[in-house]
Amino acid sequence: MYLHLGQDTIVMTDRILGVFDLDNTTVSKHTRDYLGRAQREGRVIDVTYELPKSFIVCENDGIEKIYLSQMSPATLLRRVREDNVG
Repeated sequence: MYLHLGQDTIVMTDRILGVFDLDNTTVSKHTRDYLGRAQREGRVIDVTYELPKSFIVCENDGIEKIYLSQMSPATLLRRVREDNVG
């Protein structure tokens, strides 16, 4: 199954390690350090032209990618649940 993250970006749901709210998680220095390191390493993919509300950590062949999305974690979760039902 796939999850649409924004713009023209979709990811396979079995590759998702976590979906996080940017406002709540970036309060932590550890999260800010993690995102900063990923940005410097070129592993952050911005899929929004707006202010991002969430970041999604995905793994593919042992490589983590972080997607920044304008959609809230609740919206993304609802999409996954709707796809599982229908």
